[in-house]
Amino acid sequence: MTSPGYDQARVERRRREHERQAVVFGVLIAFLAVCGIFALAVYSGAISSPFNRPFTTVGVAEQETYPAACLPEVKGQPDGALPTAYSDVQVRLLNASTESGLASAHESVLADRGFSIVAKGNVPVQLQESEIRFGRKGIVQAYTLAAQFPEIRLVLDDRVDRKVDLLIGEEFEAPLDVEEVEVASDKPLLNVEGCVPAAEIEPEKRIEPSATDDEVQPAK
Repeated sequence: MTSPGYDQARVERRRREHERQAVVFGVLIAFLAVCGIFALAVYSGAISSPFNRPFTTVGVAEQETYPAACLPEVKGQPDGALPTAYSDVQVRLLNASTESGLASAHESVLADRGFSIVAKGNVPVQLQESEIRFGRKGIVQAYTLAAQFPEIRLVLDDRVDRKVDLLIGEEFEAPLDVEEVEVASDKPLLNVEGCVPAAEIEPEKRIEPSATDDEVQPAK
C-alpha cells in the first residue's frame, strides 16, 4: 500500500515537471514569435539583417587601395597649386558599371560647369566606386575634377597626357551642388590626406576604354 507521503511527493514532482515544461514551452513560443517578427521586419525592409554581408556585384572588380599622388609644387605659388580652369580640364567619361546612361548624366552636370568633355564610353571592367585616373602631367586637373565630388578615389596611371578619366562605378556619388564645391581660382588646392609624391608612386596601367565617342579635342 502506497503511503500518503509518497503520493504527495509524486504529486509535487509532477507539478514541478509541468511547471518546467510550461516555462520551456513558453520561452520557446516567445522565441519563435520574436524570430517571426524579426524575419517579417527584415523581409519588409523595415530593418536590415545583421547577418547580411556585402556581396560584390557579379563581375565587379575588387578595388585596391591606391596611394593618392600629392599636388606638384609650382614655382611662384608657395601656398600650393591653384586649380585648373574648368575649360582646361579635358575629361573622358567612362562607364564602369552595369547601369547605362551614367556617362551622359555626368556630362550634363560637368559640361554645364565648363569642363571639357572630350569623350564618353565604357571600360571593360566594372567598379564598385568611381575613380579619377590621370597621369603625372594631369594631377592638378584631377584634383580640380575631384573637388566636384564628396569623395572619390584618385589613381595615378601611366598615361602621358593631361587628360583625366572619370570611371563611373556601381556605387557612384553624384557631383556636389555648385555652391558646395570649394574651388576658387585664387585658392590653392589641398592635398589628399596621406598623399605620396607622384615620383614615388608606381603608376597603374591605364584602363583602355572598350569603346568611346570620337574625341573632340586634341590632348594638350
